[in-house]
Amino acid sequence: MTMRHTVFSLAFSLLLVARAAFAAEMVSIAGEDINMRSGPGTEQEILWKIGDGFPVEVVDSKGEWLQVKDFEGSTGWVHKKTTQKTPHMIVKANKGTEQQINVRSEPNTKGQVVAKANYGVVFKTVEKKDGWVKVEHGQGVTGWVEGSLLWGF
Repeated sequence: MTMRHTVFSLAFSLLLVARAAFAAEMVSIAGEDINMRSGPGTEQEILWKIGDGFPVEVVDSKGEWLQVKDFEGSTGWVHKKTTQKTPHMIVKANKGTEQQINVRSEPNTKGQVVAKANYGVVFKTVEKKDGWVKVEHGQGVTGWVEGSLLWGF
């Protein structure tokens, strides 16, 4: 392997790491009825509205605008001022069903079920431990959810 090839490989590896770090940036929505737009700017079409705490992954930015992707893979643009770094998660399990996930008193399947949640319910992330996430809902429920059932921070 030549020195030039080694330098190129190293530079390419660093670029991939940098892209992965950027692609993994998560934010959550700050406020109710925030416009998700088709492009970066207030003149762009409103695709849908999203609510407080909704977690999104930043995939690109342009000026004060962030292109984001939600847990279903849909993308759109939001203004930076409508986002926050406070970690939130959303229930990704059981799409298209009435089946609910358990929110437990402890980070294990033996913990008492303190609440249940449907697909798409947003929780504030409080703590992570051994594959479990301690979550808090706006209606005052706090408990643990198995991490594979959630998407977000």
